[in-house]
Amino acid sequence: MNRHRFHQLDVFTDTPFLGNPLAVVHDAAGIDDGGMAAFARWTNLSETTFLLPPADPAADYRVRIFTPGGELPFAGHPTLGSCHAWLAAGGRPRNEGFVVQECGVGHVRIRRDGTRLAFAAPPLRRTGPLDPGTLRRVAAALALSEEDVVAHQWVDNGPGWCALMLSSAERVLAARPDGTALGGFKAGIVGPLPPGSDADFEVRAFVPSLGVPEDPVTGSLNAGLAQWLMSAGLAADRYTVRQGTALKRNGRVFLDRVGEDIWVGGEIAGCIEGTVAFPPAGP
Repeated sequence: MNRHRFHQLDVFTDTPFLGNPLAVVHDAAGIDDGGMAAFARWTNLSETTFLLPPADPAADYRVRIFTPGGELPFAGHPTLGSCHAWLAAGGRPRNEGFVVQECGVGHVRIRRDGTRLAFAAPPLRRTGPLDPGTLRRVAAALALSEEDVVAHQWVDNGPGWCALMLSSAERVLAARPDGTALGGFKAGIVGPLPPGSDADFEVRAFVPSLGVPEDPVTGSLNAGLAQWLMSAGLAADRYTVRQGTALKRNGRVFLDRVGEDIWVGGEIAGCIEGTVAFPPAGP
């Protein structure tokens, strides 16, 4: 058996068991694709990551991100959690003030923001409103009428997100997803919380095609939402998201536009640290 250092973390919370869990395997160069996929299926978390030496010397490390259903080029809570684990294991960034992660969408910068980590939202690969057929299908799959939808947009930064803005957080929490009807769509919904709440928006995310019926707290979706909502004047340049309520979690995502960058931040709580044994790779 090959043993690797292992962390399990809770991302977008400072309290264990209230955010989005992430498994991180260190020094994963000796694990083949099948071993990574099998371990991700076994953890059955929304994502499991594997830390590798960077292919590009400008990066500090490379990460591969797996869901139970396949590999992703980018995801948000694995970016923050992987960086936290890399630093905890003694990683030293090449650049003062930020870490450079290499992943399927290229380089992603990560910085410390007080007690939080935050990543710079990567460019959107697809934008623009949903076509009428897609809007009807996604709304129906979430038990929403088209009249419930205030605005809609592709916010794809790798996973393929499409997003619906609803009139209120109450409507967001009332959605009832049908994973079969949603099919291959990765859908996010967002709605404003009442004034005086401890956050500005409620968000939910659904990725049944990758084995994640509902994601507890979602950095990539919130990155894309922020790029859309801020540019459209639907959100301020700094706001807070609550996510995970429907799953009895209490995640918080902090969005902040600084110059040309939108930073997506959150707290990270450690839960498990140890080693994990992998069988030797096949011939």
